[in-house]
Amino acid sequence: MKKAYLALADGKVFEGIHFGAEGEVDAEIVFNTSMSGYQEVLTDPSYCGQMVLMTYPLIGNYGINPQDFESDRPHLSGFIIKELSGAVSNWRSNETLENFLKRFNIIGIQGIDTRALTRRIREKGAQQAVLSTVSQDTRELVRKAQNSPGLVGRDMVKEVTCEKPYDWDEGEWEIRNGETSLKPRVGKKYFVVAYDFGIKKNILRKLAEAACRVRVVPASTSAEEVLALKPDGVFLSNGPGDPEGVTYALQNVKTLLGKIPIFGICLGHQILNLALNGKTFKLRFGHHGGNQPVMDIPSGKVEITSQNHGFAVAHESVQSSVDVTSINLNDQTIEGIRHKEWPVFSVQYHPEASPGPHDSSHLFQQFTQLMKAGV
Repeated sequence: MKKAYLALADGKVFEGIHFGAEGEVDAEIVFNTSMSGYQEVLTDPSYCGQMVLMTYPLIGNYGINPQDFESDRPHLSGFIIKELSGAVSNWRSNETLENFLKRFNIIGIQGIDTRALTRRIREKGAQQAVLSTVSQDTRELVRKAQNSPGLVGRDMVKEVTCEKPYDWDEGEWEIRNGETSLKPRVGKKYFVVAYDFGIKKNILRKLAEAACRVRVVPASTSAEEVLALKPDGVFLSNGPGDPEGVTYALQNVKTLLGKIPIFGICLGHQILNLALNGKTFKLRFGHHGGNQPVMDIPSGKVEITSQNHGFAVAHESVQSSVDVTSINLNDQTIEGIRHKEWPVFSVQYHPEASPGPHDSSHLFQQFTQLMKAGV
């Protein structure tokens, strides 16, 4: 078994066992607290520019299947786990996790103290790191981590957005009689243009299940091009990195405000708030997992949510024209906003889950109600 080394910018080095692809990569390191859903995590474009540490100790036990991909391929830089399962047990699986990582050239490391690493990230914050199977010079690896560019100010969306527009017409999966198939569609009442900042497939499935005909467009598509399509609403997707680095998206959303119903999730939420003259900041270690408690302020109800973001909207920057609709009960950060006059709202968390709870899936119906009412 070949050794692998994980060197953090703060000087700490972890020695483990390599799995997946070989090589060397630098990226920001974050931890994810989900107990399952590693396949969805691996293929979530929002992890572009990051390596992911899974806090659940045993990973890979149910293998890989093509139905649960959140994009066409993994976008993260490295994968860090406590133990890779030696057996795969799932009737839907057609590939092992290790083969999957090899096929897409993703480096993995196992056999390290993931609890100690998680505590270090919580205490010192998310930071740059280097994962290597080709060098044992730990001092040099630490130096490389310290010189690695962070995510602040960088446009990572251009790395993951689609190259040209496409139509999405696929609903959610269901299992019947031991077979996986797509649910029958419920009709197409609304036409939605979805900006692809790194969009997840389950968001598109949820929109389709909410009776939407969806056209996905590249992140750089102008507001004028979108309006020329005459949609009933515009969706702003999740995605990686710093929202302030995606200046073209900010300008396009500003142009769309007040002209059409808008719904944003995650990075889309942050970009929408910037367009409404708010500000964002980088969280200490981000929210990554399927167990974040969020309170809906108008009703006082609490939902457990799936989240994956390293930036948040600053409370003091929210304009008087905007209502804060939900907050995170762990750290009081903003989780949702709604404009007081325009049919515009967004959430920081992931109502489509995948992985995670489905407490917030009703938000897709809220979007259709806004489109039904119009501007």
